[in-house]
Amino acid sequence: MILSLITGCGGTQQSGVDKPGNNFSGTEVKLGMITPLNSTEEKMGNILGGIEESAGSKSKHLPKFYDNLRSMQMAVEAGEVQEISLYKCVADYIIATNNKFEIVPDNALEKIAYSFCFAVRKDDAQLKADLDKVIDEMKSDGTLDKLINEYIANVDKGQAPPKVEIPMTDGAETIKVGITGDLPPLDYVSADGQPAGFNTAMLAEIAKRLGRNIEVVDIDSGARASALSSKFIDVVFWAIVPLGKDMPIDLDKPEGLELSTPYFSDSVAHIRLKASK
Repeated sequence: MILSLITGCGGTQQSGVDKPGNNFSGTEVKLGMITPLNSTEEKMGNILGGIEESAGSKSKHLPKFYDNLRSMQMAVEAGEVQEISLYKCVADYIIATNNKFEIVPDNALEKIAYSFCFAVRKDDAQLKADLDKVIDEMKSDGTLDKLINEYIANVDKGQAPPKVEIPMTDGAETIKVGITGDLPPLDYVSADGQPAGFNTAMLAEIAKRLGRNIEVVDIDSGARASALSSKFIDVVFWAIVPLGKDMPIDLDKPEGLELSTPYFSDSVAHIRLKASK
């Protein structure tokens, strides 16, 4: 997550990031983010600072990295950070289920968009081709839009994401797919251990179209790349940022892995604790 790049909050020690009285006169905001693969808090701070400077923002976000959504929520509630960075659909879900939070308005970083893909090992070219084919078919026949509407756009965000039954075929090849359960309504595991939400609905459709069995494997967000490269799993969900002058080419790009055709995109939103009355 993924997605992978929901990235962390600003720490108090940030070299390479402008400080008050040092070419920056606006407000500094500590920002919690999920740890990306190929960045440091300092490097990410410079990237975000460049985007905010170009937008004329009066705020500068200082990133602090965390391994999962839960640790970010705990950090903002404890005052370690002032905001956390999420995909927009996840932010909407969080504030619908927890009235302590609100969306941060007029956020210059909202222009960052993420494309969601599947990651596979580079030597697993046939699996990548099969996934690309299914994604293209689902786009063409309207199935993908239907799943997005059902599990993201029109889902009741005040409720847990709906459970999904993944079909099984006797004797078929099994594909192991890693999920973190950390990004509702995209990637979610219910209290009784059942996968649910949009990504699971995607897997059910892929299993049906490929005639293969899919085994869902619970993994930590920070272990996604290593779980895949070590062959503990065969596929994992990934999110990437479209490349451009603001984003370096290696940012959160998994080495030795290949990414499928994107199947969903979303913007960034920041949430914070509501001011106490």
